[in-house]
Amino acid sequence: MADCDADPAVLAWARRYTHNPKRFEDHLQSVLPRLVYVEQVAAQYDVAGEFVLLPWIESQFQPVPARKHRPAGMWQIMPVTAGSMGLRVDRRYDGRLDVPAASNAVMKLIKQYHDQFHDWRVADYAYNAGEFAVRRIISKRGMPTAQPVIPDWPVRRVTREHLTKLLAIACVVREPGRFNVSLPTLPEAQHLVRTDIPHSMPIARAADHAGMSVDALKQLNAAFRSDTIDTSASSYLILPAGHARQFRSALLEQPKPGSAELNETVVADSRTGGAIQAKEIRNKTHTVKHGDSLWQIARHYSVDVAQLRQWNHLNGQTLKLGQVLRVSDNH
Repeated sequence: MADCDADPAVLAWARRYTHNPKRFEDHLQSVLPRLVYVEQVAAQYDVAGEFVLLPWIESQFQPVPARKHRPAGMWQIMPVTAGSMGLRVDRRYDGRLDVPAASNAVMKLIKQYHDQFHDWRVADYAYNAGEFAVRRIISKRGMPTAQPVIPDWPVRRVTREHLTKLLAIACVVREPGRFNVSLPTLPEAQHLVRTDIPHSMPIARAADHAGMSVDALKQLNAAFRSDTIDTSASSYLILPAGHARQFRSALLEQPKPGSAELNETVVADSRTGGAIQAKEIRNKTHTVKHGDSLWQIARHYSVDVAQLRQWNHLNGQTLKLGQVLRVSDNH
């Protein structure tokens, strides 16, 4: 699409985005995993590279939570539009916040707009203002000419500005030195990948398998609206490649939690002279074995993870082989 000097408004927005170079670089670094993932999807649909930056215009690449009748996700998709794009939206799951599903749906739509209108500028207008609004303008005025770069069409200011902003952020990426910024790189281990999950599980358990905090995993997989990864809604997670490998290994190597030995106490029944077996009493400690996690151990002993942490003075999720944990509040 057009370069930095194609329109004064494009250059003005590019400078506005980068007026604080450090802040711009830090934010770009923080959203780079999502940006690189979108880039891969755009390439699959042969969509112009500028559209990789579309979520910057919509949401700064943030997983905007769903609110009633409001747009959601980094693509800012309306609920009614989500249905036409094939994205599921209900009480348990919101496909607008599913990074792979929403990115594929958007790039497919933009590709369709370009196939129909043969102009990336018009495709952007259609994305912002709607296909039918664009068709009406074309029926009255015809397709826009190459100049001016921002089509002189009777559209809302927000629609014209949408295209201007898209060209502006693309301008910064094209010529970062011009704006005194440096573009970050993304290590391979931080690239986002789709990771299949074999069955539903609590988000806390998935985070433990992946070696991530619950909040970090939730932010990447915000489509799940509860604390459970529901495979009836989506059979995959989106994870950084390094954590995805750890997650898959945890699933493959996951042994049954170390079973506690049961002590049996035999007491004399004074009435019958016989012997009865007293109630089985669980050991009050657990020795950490390979593959154990706090969630597994807590589930096995029917206690809360918070209780395990409190009894054992633990701050995080990390356990050590051979570590002896208290699993009861009884001494």
